Amino acid sequence: MREVRDLASQMDVPVHLDGARIFNASIALGVSAAAIAAHADSATFCVSKGLSAPVGSVLTGSREFVSRARGFRRMLGGNMRQAGLLAACGLVALENMIDRLADDHATARKLAQGLQAIDATWVDIDSVVTNIVMVHIKDSTCSTQQWVNLLAKHDILASASQSDVIRLVTHRHISEMDVDCAILAFRRVREAIISCEGH
Repeated sequence: MREVRDLASQMDVPVHLDGARIFNASIALGVSAAAIAAHADSATFCVSKGLSAPVGSVLTGSREFVSRARGFRRMLGGNMRQAGLLAACGLVALENMIDRLADDHATARKLAQGLQAIDATWVDIDSVVTNIVMVHIKDSTCSTQQWVNLLAKHDILASASQSDVIRLVTHRHISEMDVDCAILAFRRVREAIISCEGH
């Protein structure tokens, strides 16, 4: 990030940081969010992703930059009445929810380890550093979307990230028991697919 900032400065180009998951990165790297954002002129971060606020993002930057952004927000109809309730949720998220992201990361790692125990090719454990687990099912005869549909029948919500990758995300509502259920669901779906392939 420092190298990008140095190059941008040479070209007199401002740097903006899309920090939607900056707090996950902060916890995983063991550094402050401020240290990550220090190499940008402006940054946004989301208080709903992982931090459990119902909605909301925050734009940060110099006083002049934020003042100008407020003007554009008004022009685009972005003002909200009674926004104080959402702001209060955002404050709770920032004051109470950042440190507990480590729990989500640990839950994701447990999920990844359980899936790797079923099939060693599914998950690269070293790539699971936050709360996202990417499951590679390239050797399956079923499509990723078929897997997602079959998992949904076991009450596991996942998304087809790529043609052969299923994306799973843990959050504060996902318990260790939920992880065990997800692992069992993957095992059952895999067995059902293998059974169908045998016929």
